[in-house]
Amino acid sequence: MADRVTRRRFLSASVRGVALGLAAPAVVRSGAIATESGPSANDKVSVGFIGLGGMGSGHLGGYAHDRKYPAVAVCDVDTTNRERARASVGPECGKHNDYRELLDRKDVDAVVIAVPDHWHALTAIRACEAGKDVYCEKPLSLTIRQARAMAEAARRYARVFQTGSQQRSSEEFRKACELVRSGRIGKISEVLVNVWGSSRPCALPAEDVPAGMDWDRWIGPAPWRPFNKGLHPFNWRNYRDFSGGMMTDWGAHHLDIAQWGLGMDGSGPVEILPPEGKNHVTYRYENGIVVKCGELGVNGVQFVGSSGRITVNRGYFHAEPAEAAEEPLGPGDVRLPESPGHHEDWRRSIATRSRPICDVEIGARSVTVCHLGNIAIWLGRKIRWDPAREEIIEDAEAARWLDRPMRAPYHI
Repeated sequence: MADRVTRRRFLSASVRGVALGLAAPAVVRSGAIATESGPSANDKVSVGFIGLGGMGSGHLGGYAHDRKYPAVAVCDVDTTNRERARASVGPECGKHNDYRELLDRKDVDAVVIAVPDHWHALTAIRACEAGKDVYCEKPLSLTIRQARAMAEAARRYARVFQTGSQQRSSEEFRKACELVRSGRIGKISEVLVNVWGSSRPCALPAEDVPAGMDWDRWIGPAPWRPFNKGLHPFNWRNYRDFSGGMMTDWGAHHLDIAQWGLGMDGSGPVEILPPEGKNHVTYRYENGIVVKCGELGVNGVQFVGSSGRITVNRGYFHAEPAEAAEEPLGPGDVRLPESPGHHEDWRRSIATRSRPICDVEIGARSVTVCHLGNIAIWLGRKIRWDPAREEIIEDAEAARWLDRPMRAPYHI
């Protein structure tokens, strides 16, 4: 992906914006359960952090010394991560090895979850049940059924739930989607998404568990396997028991933008075609539009219309012809929500009890597209999908990949 801004740099810019004090809204008082009536004017929200690796530490940086949104507790199964995070906040910050202890705290109102993908569903659903609002890293889930369970939990317990697909809060992506949906490049025929790389089975050899690492808890609901430094702290994304590879990691960003630009936030494709010798998966939508996801040589996401193209990536926007983007949006054009920053949007939503710009339902639908692509890759055949019922059609073997069993005693 040429000229791409990294996730780490993008997140750093986001949390710097939070730390600089983007118009902080009123929010529910510490310890209170949010309701539809909204918060009091001068109250604060206390935040707990579950998962303090690279992304989790980046998130924590925007809250460590914030008086209105104080970080009051951290949780990680790696002692090094946990102690480093606590030290960045101060001795008054609680520290935990078990996320359930953090969720039991009455002084935690909301949580930021940045654990490996196979832990997302358990931690987020339990947080909703505990009355906490949730910010959960993308990709939302390890499986399609887990994503649906997370969305249902957020609705059942009336929680504000932001998926960490930060591109929804970036101006260039919003602009691209507004122009596409307003017809500036004519009728859309296809979308090219430059993301490739699925996950694979893990056969890494056993190594000694580092001191201070609770490896059994890190494995959690995944099938048991011994420690290997190829899994922790960074490369677990390559392995199927823990993640979906780049198809879910970066796909949860760029396929999310494809869904947004096509106006498909509540739907999805109806057919998914495997690579068949090519380095891309093909998605067909009911309206005839095709989305290709793979090694396509475009800069991020490219929308192809009958009268032009719009290409967008982090820090990059290009329209062909240029005139398609020059005229301001008019009264009849599509206008999408403007975000003050992904974390700040979450905070604003907590205050107003409204849905954030990348609500859990959006995250669920976007990660479903990613997972369907992986299933087509793994099985090497076409998958037919019913986006209304969220079911794979007439393929029992493929349907088994909609969910996976959890290792006892873990369960949703």
